[in-house]
Amino acid sequence: QVQLVESGGGWVQPGGSLRLSCEVSGGDFTISAMRWHRQAPGNLREMVAVINSGTSTWYSDPVKGRFAISRDDITNTVFLQMSALKPEDTAVYWCNVDTISPRRASYWGQGTQVTVSS
Repeated sequence: QVQLVESGGGWVQPGGSLRLSCEVSGGDFTISAMRWHRQAPGNLREMVAVINSGTSTWYSDPVKGRFAISRDDITNTVFLQMSALKPEDTAVYWCNVDTISPRRASYWGQGTQVTVSS
Protein backbone atom coordinates (compact mmCIF):
# COMPACT_ATOMS: atom_id res chain seq x y z
CA GLN A 1 0.00 0.00 0.00
CA VAL A 2 2.76 2.45 0.93
CA GLN A 3 5.22 3.12 -1.89
CA LEU A 4 8.39 5.21 -2.04
CA VAL A 5 9.64 6.44 -5.43
CA GLU A 6 13.11 8.00 -5.57
CA SER A 7 14.57 10.24 -8.25
CA GLY A 8 17.37 12.73 -8.85
CA GLY A 9 20.41 10.47 -8.95
CA GLY A 10 23.03 10.64 -11.65
CA TRP A 11 26.60 11.68 -12.44
CA VAL A 12 28.19 14.88 -11.18
CA GLN A 13 31.73 16.29 -11.01
CA PRO A 14 33.48 16.73 -7.65
CA GLY A 15 32.28 19.92 -5.98
CA GLY A 16 28.93 19.76 -7.74
CA SER A 17 25.43 19.39 -6.34
CA LEU A 18 22.48 17.04 -6.68
CA ARG A 19 19.05 16.92 -5.08
CA LEU A 20 17.44 13.56 -4.41
CA SER A 21 13.70 13.28 -3.87
CA CYS A 22 11.51 10.51 -2.48
CA GLU A 23 7.73 10.70 -2.89
CA VAL A 24 5.66 8.66 -0.43
CA SER A 25 2.18 7.56 -1.47
CA GLY A 26 -0.49 5.09 -0.42
CA GLY A 27 -3.46 6.43 1.53
CA ASP A 28 -3.59 7.97 4.98
CA PHE A 29 -0.74 7.28 7.37
CA THR A 30 1.31 8.94 10.09
CA ILE A 31 5.08 9.15 9.55
CA SER A 32 7.39 9.30 12.55
CA ALA A 33 10.70 9.67 10.70
CA MET A 34 12.18 10.00 7.23
CA ARG A 35 15.75 8.90 6.49
CA TRP A 36 18.35 8.66 3.76
CA HIS A 37 20.87 5.81 3.59
CA ARG A 38 23.66 4.90 1.21
CA GLN A 39 25.86 1.94 0.34
CA ALA A 40 29.08 2.00 -1.66
CA PRO A 41 30.70 -1.13 -3.15
CA GLY A 42 32.51 -3.09 -0.44
CA ASN A 43 30.89 -1.10 2.37
CA LEU A 44 27.97 -1.69 4.69
CA ARG A 45 24.85 0.41 4.30
CA GLU A 46 25.05 3.57 6.39
CA MET A 47 22.46 6.09 7.50
CA VAL A 48 23.40 9.63 6.44
CA ALA A 49 20.44 11.87 7.35
CA VAL A 50 17.24 11.81 9.42
CA ILE A 51 14.31 14.19 9.84
CA ASN A 52 11.61 13.44 12.40
CA SER A 53 8.00 14.60 12.75
CA GLY A 54 9.14 17.73 14.58
CA THR A 55 11.61 18.64 11.78
CA SER A 56 14.61 17.88 13.99
CA THR A 57 17.51 16.64 11.84
CA TRP A 58 20.56 14.42 12.23
CA TYR A 59 23.54 13.88 9.91
CA SER A 60 26.42 11.46 9.85
CA ASP A 61 29.86 13.02 10.27
CA PRO A 62 31.02 12.53 6.64
CA VAL A 63 28.13 14.61 5.26
CA LYS A 64 27.71 17.29 7.94
CA GLY A 65 27.75 20.77 6.45
CA ARG A 66 27.30 19.44 2.91
CA PHE A 67 23.96 17.59 2.90
CA ALA A 68 20.56 18.92 3.96
CA ILE A 69 17.42 16.85 4.50
CA SER A 70 13.97 18.43 4.23
CA ARG A 71 10.39 17.44 3.53
CA ASP A 72 7.23 18.74 1.89
CA ASP A 73 4.22 17.68 3.96
CA ILE A 74 1.75 18.59 1.20
CA THR A 75 3.25 16.14 -1.28
CA ASN A 76 4.73 13.72 1.29
CA THR A 77 8.15 14.09 -0.28
CA VAL A 78 11.52 13.97 1.46
CA PHE A 79 14.55 15.61 -0.17
CA LEU A 80 18.30 15.30 0.21
CA GLN A 81 20.19 18.34 -1.07
CA MET A 82 23.81 17.31 -1.63
CA SER A 83 26.48 19.98 -2.11
CA ALA A 84 30.28 19.98 -2.39
CA LEU A 85 30.10 16.37 -3.51
CA LYS A 86 33.18 14.18 -3.21
CA PRO A 87 34.12 10.94 -5.00
CA GLU A 88 33.63 9.13 -1.67
CA ASP A 89 29.94 10.08 -1.84
CA THR A 90 29.52 7.68 -4.77
CA ALA A 91 26.96 5.10 -3.70
CA VAL A 92 23.43 3.84 -4.09
CA TYR A 93 21.11 6.04 -2.03
CA TRP A 94 17.84 4.83 -0.47
CA CYS A 95 15.09 6.69 1.32
CA ASN A 96 13.23 5.07 4.20
CA VAL A 97 10.19 6.09 6.27
CA ASP A 98 8.77 4.78 9.54
CA THR A 99 5.01 4.88 10.11
CA ILE A 100 3.08 4.77 13.39
CA SER A 101 -0.45 4.44 12.04
CA PRO A 102 -2.43 2.68 10.70
CA ARG A 103 0.38 0.27 11.60
CA ARG A 104 3.93 0.48 12.84
CA ALA A 105 6.14 -0.35 9.87
CA SER A 106 9.21 0.63 7.87
CA TYR A 107 9.24 1.22 4.10
CA TRP A 108 12.10 1.60 1.60
CA GLY A 109 12.54 3.08 -1.84
CA GLN A 110 14.13 1.31 -4.80
CA GLY A 111 17.45 3.14 -4.57
CA THR A 112 19.11 5.61 -6.92
CA GLN A 113 22.75 5.70 -8.08
CA VAL A 114 24.91 8.74 -7.37
CA THR A 115 28.31 8.86 -9.07
CA VAL A 116 30.83 11.63 -8.33
CA SER A 117 33.85 11.68 -10.64
CA SER A 118 35.76 13.92 -13.01
